[in-house]
Amino acid sequence: MQHQIAGRVRHGVASGELTTGEQLPPATELAAALSVDRNTVLAAYRQLRDEGLLEFRRGRGARVTPAGAPLASVTEAAHALIAVARAQGLGRTELIRLIEELT
Repeated sequence: MQHQIAGRVRHGVASGELTTGEQLPPATELAAALSVDRNTVLAAYRQLRDEGLLEFRRGRGARVTPAGAPLASVTEAAHALIAVARAQGLGRTELIRLIEELT
C-alpha cells in the first residue's frame, strides 16, 4: 500500500494535479480516508521525501518541492521501465547495462 500511495502522489505531481508548494493531507487524515495504518502513509511520504518530491516543515506538513515535477516524471517513467523489464525477464544488471548503452 505504501508504494501505491507514493505512486499516486508521484503521478499527481508529474501530471500537474499537485503543484509546487501544495500541501498534502496530514498522514492521519489520509490514513483514515484510505483505511490504512498511519505509518503506511508516513512511510510513503518519507519515500517521496527521499526521492526529492516532498519536503517536511514543522507545522506545515508535507509539501511538493520545486524540483518535484521533473523528478516525479522521471521516477514514474523509471518505474514503468522497471515493470516492463521485469515482465520481459530482464534482471537489474541487464537493465542497468541497457541504460548505460543508451546514454
